[in-house]
Amino acid sequence: MPRFDLVILVLTTASLLGQPPVAPRSSPGDLAFAGVDWLVRGVPRSAGAWTSADGRELHLANGLVRRTFRLAPDLACVALEDLRTGRSLLRAVRPEARLVLDGNTVNVGGLVGQPNHAYLLPAWLETMRPDPAAAHFVGYRLGRPKRRFPWKRVRPHAPDVVWPPAGVALELDFVKVMPASAGQASGTVRIVVHYELYDGVPVFAKWLTVHNGLTRPLEIDRIATEILAVVEDANPVEHRIGVPLPAPDTIHVETDYAMGGFKHAHANRWTVHWRPDPQYMTQVNWARQMPCLLEVEPTRGPDVIVEPGKTFTSFRTFELLHDDDGDRERRGLALRRLYRTVAPWVTENPLILHVVSTRPDVVRRAIDQAETCGFEMVSLSFGSGLNMEDARPANLEKFKALAEYATGKGIHLGGYSLLSSRRIGNGQNVVSPPGEKPAHGACPALTSQWGQEYFKKLRAFFEHTGFLQFTHDGSYPGDFDVTPRPPLQRGLDDSQWAQWNVICEFYRWLRGRGVYLRVPDYYYLQGGNECGMGYREVNWSLPRAQQVIHTRQNIYDGTWTKTPSMGWMFVPLTQYHGGGAAATIEPLDAHRDHYRRMLDSNLALGVQAVYRGHRLYDTDATRDLVRDRVTWFKRHRHILESDLVHGRRANGKDVDWMLHVNPKLDEKGMLVVFNPLVVEAKRTLRVPLYYTGLSDRARITGPDGKTIEHELGRDYAVTIDVVVPAGGMAAYLIR
Repeated sequence: MPRFDLVILVLTTASLLGQPPVAPRSSPGDLAFAGVDWLVRGVPRSAGAWTSADGRELHLANGLVRRTFRLAPDLACVALEDLRTGRSLLRAVRPEARLVLDGNTVNVGGLVGQPNHAYLLPAWLETMRPDPAAAHFVGYRLGRPKRRFPWKRVRPHAPDVVWPPAGVALELDFVKVMPASAGQASGTVRIVVHYELYDGVPVFAKWLTVHNGLTRPLEIDRIATEILAVVEDANPVEHRIGVPLPAPDTIHVETDYAMGGFKHAHANRWTVHWRPDPQYMTQVNWARQMPCLLEVEPTRGPDVIVEPGKTFTSFRTFELLHDDDGDRERRGLALRRLYRTVAPWVTENPLILHVVSTRPDVVRRAIDQAETCGFEMVSLSFGSGLNMEDARPANLEKFKALAEYATGKGIHLGGYSLLSSRRIGNGQNVVSPPGEKPAHGACPALTSQWGQEYFKKLRAFFEHTGFLQFTHDGSYPGDFDVTPRPPLQRGLDDSQWAQWNVICEFYRWLRGRGVYLRVPDYYYLQGGNECGMGYREVNWSLPRAQQVIHTRQNIYDGTWTKTPSMGWMFVPLTQYHGGGAAATIEPLDAHRDHYRRMLDSNLALGVQAVYRGHRLYDTDATRDLVRDRVTWFKRHRHILESDLVHGRRANGKDVDWMLHVNPKLDEKGMLVVFNPLVVEAKRTLRVPLYYTGLSDRARITGPDGKTIEHELGRDYAVTIDVVVPAGGMAAYLIR
């Protein structure tokens, strides 16, 4: 095997990552877990790196989690630990990554020769050896996390978010000597494994860059950016049909290569794979089929060509370590903290009126009403007649004038465009491989001539008009395409990678312009602000009273994994999917009671809806109603947009309730209780206040303005007597 001298490169200047310098610490003492709950008190520790006393190991830790690397005889991750529980998640050494280069499989680092893959002893590492065919470690650098792309802040967001996240960044350098080929001289490929660990959250990020140091093009057929042999959570001896074997759930894994789903598991099906471990010979499962080997790699591809001197960058993987044994609420709170950390734009949460017309008089009236009522944005909805692909000067000038009118009123104007599900024809749609079909029945190929013209027109529209909101319907759901579409797409194996890059480049560009981005897909980590909360569209054609219950059910279910600001709901001011007069709020004044219920059912839970119609009010009384509810929402905006603890799900038979919590605010909690009954409801509720950060006493102010001090029980809960008017809502502020 080629021999490399190990050179440990530690960043001592600010130039490498463009951030203040970082050096490895010599002692782990100041990184030990402080014994406080990170979801309540936070952790008074910053993420950092240090070397072991003998210089043979490098640790990344932040007081919550720790990842340890053995530096010689080749680099390998030898520990992944939860410092809160003392749990060790790693049972065996695997390569840092795996590539297929020019048809040849290349492992990145790692050590071989572990005698038993059920657990890993330090003594075994002394006899384990490098893989002679692998890319070998040559050094590392430390720095600070860099922003993945710009985030222009032009509207309210959570008060404590930062971008880029604070923490530590690590770059691990590996080199692979590639043999001579077809008259071309041999040369080296440099592979850099990037890590980030953030302050205050148990979250690692990981990705790869591959630099082609050859004199010829390099083909990257396949890429696995993460390989972890994880301790299994269960050990069933048998494997029976209809009873799936459970994958470990101590670690949540998702990537920014996510598409085609409203839930993280669905959108990440392309990359996050829990597989049987063929090297784990001592596992309890008789057939050795336990899915306890994590491999993060695209289903196909990327199959990209890297020209000499150029660099390929992979997608990013984010790993959240859980410190519980299945507590659904706690896991949801942890996941939502991840999103606020690595995608803080999801905390933007503007009130939007969706207008179904582009007539200038109608749009201006909607803008005026939005300003009057405290709404912050007007969007020209589907069915409005907006065509962003119309590049005629008259069209561009029309909407530029409307956008300028809106901006003058303090309102952001935006609109809608449909992408996926369109049938373009003339070879411009994706052609699925045999046995597959497009997710939405049809999808234009983003790498086609039509696709490139489409995005060119949209960019020109936003640049010319100054629109600051975009609803992109369908987006790109991950459809494969067998058609070569030079120069962007070679064929099937690179089709998803190429199209994903097209859509993400556009979304990142919008994020940098301050455009609020609504996408019914899981593009949060690529700049998306909002996806659907999760509802059945035709339910908005049901009778009004049923819509109210569905609204709160949908929010209750969606906010287990989404922050309130990450999911939109729907309020049909005018008819949507049928239902007629029984389903719509227009005329608004005639249905003010229902209008208030829908406003409260969304705003009191911190959620924004698609208020879709021509106007927000039709009488002074309706105007006053909307303005009153919006004013109340804005008065308590920070706590209402904070995380939700789930109390009782709506079923129409009794009160339902949820609790907002945020220990960082003065308003540490807000209990909102809804009464679907036709009579006043008086109830006694046991409300858990643990995640408010309060430990002894709580001052609770009811709708009547009276404040009562409550003593918390040993379970951090209080007993509250609530009174909720018939068909109404009552809010209890907690300090």
